[in-house]
Amino acid sequence: MLKNKLNNKQITIGSWITIGNTAVAEILAKAGFDWLVVDIEHSTISIDKMGELIRVIDLAGVTPLVRLTSNDPNLIKRVMDAGAHGIIVPMVNSEKDAMDAVAATRYPPIGIRGVGLARAQGYGVNFTDYFEWQKDGPVVIVQIEHQSALKNLEEIFSVSGVDGFIIGPYDLSCSLGIPGDFDHPDFIDAMKYIHTTSTKLDKPGGLHIVEPDIAKLKESISLGYSFIAYSADFRMLDEAARNGISSIK
Repeated sequence: MLKNKLNNKQITIGSWITIGNTAVAEILAKAGFDWLVVDIEHSTISIDKMGELIRVIDLAGVTPLVRLTSNDPNLIKRVMDAGAHGIIVPMVNSEKDAMDAVAATRYPPIGIRGVGLARAQGYGVNFTDYFEWQKDGPVVIVQIEHQSALKNLEEIFSVSGVDGFIIGPYDLSCSLGIPGDFDHPDFIDAMKYIHTTSTKLDKPGGLHIVEPDIAKLKESISLGYSFIAYSADFRMLDEAARNGISSIK
């Protein structure tokens, strides 16, 4: 279970799905990842297709997560009802943002999520079990990707129900006025501050290594990150295709 692994600081490695095809999801689900993210923020994947991808990932025994378009309780309700085990929430910049995200995954009186019967609840058959699970079961990962979040980092990481974080390097660098310049001192200082604060508060987290770079993956593990996204479907496809062709041309 992903939540238990995060609580125990075990290394978990996942990947990103942006291609709305169930075959792609099935291939990645059988590749050995601990979790897979259906990305509906930066893709054309619809809610309907998202549900199909969640089902394929879940039935393969891998934890299905969804990266949201925004911290919207109505969207979170639909994502969780579709059977996602948790959410990745973009642009969490304050304690309130984090609290709102957690509340949207739980039913009253703990949270604010509306109650419905869909795949997550076994279409009604497993509602009682699901009701107990949702009290502490949903995985909530906050994205740290703006300089505003750096000012509130301790408060964000201290919110009950936040299971971990993942850094959004491109958005973070843009907010610092240095888009894509990951070697800039300001970006390096921000990364160090996030790492130091998360270590201090014992909050698991990680990075998205966009390129399929094994050396970068090993480096992230050596730095103590435990929630690591390794590449994405389209980058792995592109890299394999280009390398194959370039080797004979």
